[in-house]
Amino acid sequence: MAGELRVPDPALLDRLLRHVTSEGKTRTVVAPFTGAPLAEVPISSAEDVRRAYRQAREAQEAWAELPVKDRIRPFERLHDAILDRRADLLDVIQWETGKARRHAYEEVLDVAASSLHYVRKAPGLLAPRARRGPFPLATRTVEVRHPRGVVAFISPWNYPLSLGVSDVVPALIAGNAVVHKPDTQTPLSTLWTIDLLTELGMPPEIWQVVVGDPADVGEPLIDDADYVAFTGSTRAGRGVAEAAAKRLIGCSLELGGKNPMIVLDDADVDRAAAGAIRACFTNAGQLCVSIERLYVHDAVYDAFTERFARAVGNMTIGPGHDWAVQMGSLTSQRQLDAVSAHVDEAVEKGATVVTGGRARPDLGPFFYEPTILENVTDDMALCRAETFGPVVALYRFRTVAEALELANDTAYGLNASVWTGDPAKGRALASRIKAGTVNVNEGYASAYGSFDSPMGGMKNSGLGRRHGDEGLTKFTESQTISTQAAWLGFDPILGMPYETYADTLVTLLKGMKRLRLK
Repeated sequence: MAGELRVPDPALLDRLLRHVTSEGKTRTVVAPFTGAPLAEVPISSAEDVRRAYRQAREAQEAWAELPVKDRIRPFERLHDAILDRRADLLDVIQWETGKARRHAYEEVLDVAASSLHYVRKAPGLLAPRARRGPFPLATRTVEVRHPRGVVAFISPWNYPLSLGVSDVVPALIAGNAVVHKPDTQTPLSTLWTIDLLTELGMPPEIWQVVVGDPADVGEPLIDDADYVAFTGSTRAGRGVAEAAAKRLIGCSLELGGKNPMIVLDDADVDRAAAGAIRACFTNAGQLCVSIERLYVHDAVYDAFTERFARAVGNMTIGPGHDWAVQMGSLTSQRQLDAVSAHVDEAVEKGATVVTGGRARPDLGPFFYEPTILENVTDDMALCRAETFGPVVALYRFRTVAEALELANDTAYGLNASVWTGDPAKGRALASRIKAGTVNVNEGYASAYGSFDSPMGGMKNSGLGRRHGDEGLTKFTESQTISTQAAWLGFDPILGMPYETYADTLVTLLKGMKRLRLK
């Protein structure tokens, strides 16, 4: 169902694209809704990347010297400003991704809320912290945190605002500058936010943007970085980790997933079916925490499948900037080809299409129907490889032990979901699933939206965490400063024989243990 389609103002595009460091080469990107040209995006060279680093380093020193209370001000203002201007930003996100407006809205909420979280937490996380020394009163030990310097960010196309902004904000608050490479298809959301933050008082030099192919800008991007934050495929993430390791710099990686959802026999079937719609088809399944494997207890399998299939078949899909659309487009021809190949191969090898299963060029060049498959087996790519599209495979199970084994039978470990009428039972099962986040009676949003808790992957789904304290502290270097009193050191005093000193120290250590001073 087609809705209203607005086109971008050329003056707006021109203003945003000026934030890209580039010698002048451009590349045409298309609007996923229509396939028509969207913008001429400046393309950066290796020298552009090096120039961006020089500008970032020059600005970073003064930025880091500012008190935390001054660094957080633009980002505190961002919360209200981005919500107040959400209509314009939602248009930008939809122009470059093709997602439904309700799914673009999740990105706006994410950036506003996560930024405010770090505005509130940063003064405490970055403040010097007293640590216990070896001798009470005689040793004063303090942990201090310093910014790493210039952080390289590589963000993907599927959530260009969330993944292009929400991690950069804590890195900047920590006192770093940033050189950021958003995906060539989707730089506008990041550039719109930089434009807004500059208006709100952020020095624009601390957030440099380069755009280009990894083969052209990837090496210089990591060669000059003090830390690398990457979100993308597991294959590309391995390459980033190897490059960072050669330079002995840190990195964080949020990578792929093949995320399971388990529906137990005591689950509310209607609620679980409704929850699976969002869990599987938000942003047309182009979501790292999206559910692609759905395990349903045999006792409720038929009832669940009937309700789920009916709801999926009735979904409103299509282009448009209105709120009624439940699912938008895939973002590129490459993604449409990958989804089609997974489904077609599975069907050729015996999988059954419950609903969907075909492209919809009548709606737009990259649309694909929300799809449910049964009888998916191990010899099909769709069984184990990340599809990253609006496709989910249904499986039966008979025991909780079987469901747990199936859920964990994957190289990935990013997100999972458990549905049950007994939340305590759900939490107990969740704790045994090898995934960085597990949601009980929700698909992904409750864990992802818990900004005070860490979010990331186990196994091949990545290294490190976003959100939580680590979402900021990973962009810092910790330093220990310890001051020893003159009246008590680590050598014998007053000519005491070393053996006597050693015995005395043993007595002192035991006494401190009994008094719980150690």
